[in-house]
Amino acid sequence: MRLENIVWDARDPHRLGTFWAAALDASPMTDEPEGFEARMSLGDDLFLDLCLQRVAEPSDSPARLHLDLRGDKDQEHHVQRLLGLGARRVDIGQGDVPWTVLVDPEGNAFCVMEQREAYRDTGPIAALPLDSADPDRDAAFWAELTGWQSYDGVAPASLRHPSGRGPVLEFCPEPEPKQGKNRLHLDVRAELGDEDLVSRALALGARSAEIGSDDLPWTVLNDPSGNEFCILEPSRSG
Repeated sequence: MRLENIVWDARDPHRLGTFWAAALDASPMTDEPEGFEARMSLGDDLFLDLCLQRVAEPSDSPARLHLDLRGDKDQEHHVQRLLGLGARRVDIGQGDVPWTVLVDPEGNAFCVMEQREAYRDTGPIAALPLDSADPDRDAAFWAELTGWQSYDGVAPASLRHPSGRGPVLEFCPEPEPKQGKNRLHLDVRAELGDEDLVSRALALGARSAEIGSDDLPWTVLNDPSGNEFCILEPSRSG
C-alpha cells in the first residue's frame, strides 16, 4: 500500500488545481470539468498526486489537514512567488511565528515554513499536519495503513516514507473534536494481493464514512479521530 493522493474539494477544480500544480511544480495529468489531477515527483518511483474534485459547496468546518510548504532560507522568495500565483496572506490568529500563513484561491489555509532540519529532503511539501484526538494512536494506525515509519519530527507523533524522502505526516493535538466534512483528505492505494486492506483498516479502528456509492473504485472511511480518507483499489497496471 502507499499514500498516493492529497485530495481537495473545490468549487473550481481547474483554477485551484493549476494553482497547486504551479505551487508544487507538479505535472498536470487530468484537467476536466469535474476534476483536475497533477503528479508531484519525489524521485525514482515515489510520488504524490494532487487531486481536485468538484463539489457544489466545500465544507466550512474547521480545517483538520493542511499543507506546510518548505521555505528554508528562501522563505520570503517562496511567499512572494505564491502570492504571484494567486495566494493571499491571512491572519488566523497565528501571532508572532516564524512561518507565513497564506490561503489558496479557494480560501484553504497553508503555511510556508522557515528552515528546519526536520524538513530536509522533503520536496516542496514539508509536512502534512493532521488534527488528532490521540497522536500516538493515530500515528500507529496510519503506519499500519501506509507502511510509513516513525520519524523524529516536530509534532507529538510523525511518520515518513521509509526512503526518508517526501513530506512528514504530522499528528497534531486537535483544538476541538471534528465537525463536518474535511475539505482535504488523503488516499491510500492498496496493492495487488492486499484487497483486504479495508477490513484491516476497520479492525485497526477506522469507521465507515457512509459517503459515496458502492460502485466506486474506492472506499471512504474515517480514521480513529474521524478524519476522512479513501482506500483505492489496487492498480491493475502495476
